[in-house]
Amino acid sequence: MDIEFQKEYLKDLYYTGKTSDKQHRYQPEVVRKYVRVVGILAAVSRMEDLFRFNSLNFEALDNDYFSVRIDYHYRLVFQMEAKTGETLFTICKLEDITNHYKA
Repeated sequence: MDIEFQKEYLKDLYYTGKTSDKQHRYQPEVVRKYVRVVGILAAVSRMEDLFRFNSLNFEALDNDYFSVRIDYHYRLVFQMEAKTGETLFTICKLEDITNHYKA
């Protein structure tokens, strides 16, 4: 899948491992796992392939949003959009990292 970062801090975390945004600073282990998860999303060719990775806990949310587990506390929320043309490909739009168990 092609990856689009909807927020700048997501792009910074993926490419540099850190962000200047003080609100979105994470432990190094969380960042490493985030980079791994984004790599998996980029490597799969279709949504159904994500079910092979049990550790991701891939699930559909409301309004065409999906999520995968980064670790026990954090999830990556994203949208997927299929583009047609000469070939069919999917764009994965990364939305946010959320604390799954925070109220």
